[in-house]
Amino acid sequence: MPTSHRVCLLLLAAAACSAPSQPQKAASRPAELAPAPAKTGAPPADRPADKPAEAPHTTTATGPAAAASDPDVVVMPDSLLADAIPAIPRAIADGVGTYSEARSAGAIDWHPVDHSLLIRTRFADTDQIHEVKMAGGDRRQLTFFSDRVGRATYPPVGDGDFFVLSKDIGGNEFAQNWRFDRADGTLTLLTDGASKNSLGPWTRDGQRYAYTSTRRNKKDTDFYVVDPRDPSTDKLVAEVDGGGWAPQDFSADGDRILALNYVSVNESYLWLFDLAAGTRTLLTEKTGDTPVSWDGGAFTADGKAVITTTDGNGEFRELVTLGLADKKLTPVGQPVPWDISDFAVSRDRKLVASVVNEGGIGKLRVHELPGGRERPIKTQLPAGTIGGLNFHSDGRLLAFTLSSARSPADSYVLDVKTGTIERWTESEVGTLNPATFSEPELVQWKSFDEREIPGFYYRPPARFTGKRPVVVIVHGGPEGQSQTGFIGRNNYYLNELGVAVLYPNVRGSTGYGKTYVRLDNGVQREDSVKDLGAALDWIARRPELDAERVMIMGGSYGGYMTLAASVHFADRIRCAVDIVGISNFVTFLENTEAYRRDLRRAEYGDERDPEIRKKLLEISPLTRAADIKKPLFVIQGRNDPRVPASEAHQIVANLKERGTPVWYLEGKDEGHGFAKKRNQDYQMYATILFMKTFLLDGMPQ
Repeated sequence: MPTSHRVCLLLLAAAACSAPSQPQKAASRPAELAPAPAKTGAPPADRPADKPAEAPHTTTATGPAAAASDPDVVVMPDSLLADAIPAIPRAIADGVGTYSEARSAGAIDWHPVDHSLLIRTRFADTDQIHEVKMAGGDRRQLTFFSDRVGRATYPPVGDGDFFVLSKDIGGNEFAQNWRFDRADGTLTLLTDGASKNSLGPWTRDGQRYAYTSTRRNKKDTDFYVVDPRDPSTDKLVAEVDGGGWAPQDFSADGDRILALNYVSVNESYLWLFDLAAGTRTLLTEKTGDTPVSWDGGAFTADGKAVITTTDGNGEFRELVTLGLADKKLTPVGQPVPWDISDFAVSRDRKLVASVVNEGGIGKLRVHELPGGRERPIKTQLPAGTIGGLNFHSDGRLLAFTLSSARSPADSYVLDVKTGTIERWTESEVGTLNPATFSEPELVQWKSFDEREIPGFYYRPPARFTGKRPVVVIVHGGPEGQSQTGFIGRNNYYLNELGVAVLYPNVRGSTGYGKTYVRLDNGVQREDSVKDLGAALDWIARRPELDAERVMIMGGSYGGYMTLAASVHFADRIRCAVDIVGISNFVTFLENTEAYRRDLRRAEYGDERDPEIRKKLLEISPLTRAADIKKPLFVIQGRNDPRVPASEAHQIVANLKERGTPVWYLEGKDEGHGFAKKRNQDYQMYATILFMKTFLLDGMPQ
């Protein structure tokens, strides 16, 4: 059933595995917001700051050949390239042990007849589709690709003899849709093999589904409809302008599509496409000076309204029905002063499940339609992140994914009739005792303008005495939010190195109201960097923390924040780790794919405007690279479709020329963050060595 589409700029699939990760929620948006393959440039570092630099020279000093002669050195996978990274002692990998073995099991979709659930989990190198038939049942692996599988979806009716899945190659995010036949595992390509495609909603009879594709011009996410049993039925049904479009639901007769047009985190619209007449109608007109955000959509049982979420009535996104004729908004259930981060509607449209994001903690609710009476949930869940809501076709069972501080993401099932919840999967954390994992503490600090900035603080075990070093991990987006889920490998920093971890939700983060999320827009961009400075002040006031030993780390937009902190707070940090980060806003916008560019311009500004270009260059870390004095570790996927690899190349080349210590690690078969376990493992080993070398140097071991 239709739910809000969302993309996290730090690869949610790898959230429990990769070194910089922490559970997050990205701003809700169409799947097409994920961009296309990166472009790289090659002018030297002394060219103007708005020109990309050449890739750093890479070495394989820690590769198989070197390691073969030294058993005490970690072997670097052939899929990686490294520059200036010293040989990694085998003792680091041995010490990591099972911290790198945690798995997750996210709920994907129900079989249309049986009570069997598709989940996404990893037993080898990448996440694949598995099937579970009962609580605690065996996980039967169905797909065996070298690259991870994204979504998978069954027709809502039928015998369940096939499902449709989506996957890319090497993290390039140019996803293709395939029909997977259950009988023999045969795969049939349903898309063109080249463009960027999404998986959308099914018609009620399960005969067709809608999806988007950039096939026409590589820029616009047009709507297509196909019967996957017969790929020749593939048909373009609507051309759109821009990359922020996504179909949400079909009307009962299959003749109309409810669609979302995402403009920015603050502004989006719902449209109704009449496929028979070839017309489209805007359902949510823009009124007043403040834009309104709409997210997700599903037709009600009578087809006279749609269920959606909106912040049009206040600061937070609430669950409502919108009348198609009178445009009347009616709250579903009791409104709460927090965002509704996700929702799903049962096939018969009699129930709607939703997640309330209470300051980074997910709370599950179920309401009856149309009256809005709330169904009781008797089982108490641990505090954490909830998503992936999916009703079985019979309307009784609701699958969802829950991640908490002491448990990786796992699949749970709510019986909406009894109000009880069963945990269907229990993902491994190796030989570790999850009861020993640190629970986060919600903390706040005042920034330069007296605004309270929230964050989650994890303390190392009490056996570590004296002032403790700190790693500050900044989420991506910027329209994202660090939440109280499983921090995976980062537990190693706490439990084995005695390093405290702080996850700030600086201004621009979602989850704290639409005013807060707009506070870093335009000329206010560096105000969020000042929030990091205020976090350093907070660290200095904590008697248990060592303000002289702070490392900043972040991915994607969090990578930009890491670089910006390296510029502005060079005298206050020891080192930094930039993962797939933006080093220059102008080259970033010029090199990201066309269908994504306008969506990012809405957040950062239009680099084609001379005044805006000047400002973007002014605040870009590459422009002020001379101010970066502390060691930097840069990590990048060669196929990154969101932040082009040239963003990493140019900052590395510049710092190398200046003599600033800089390590570089590149995944040849990776995109926006490392998704393959072998690469994640080496990234973690290298990060630990970097921390030991620059953050923990001189400390008693």
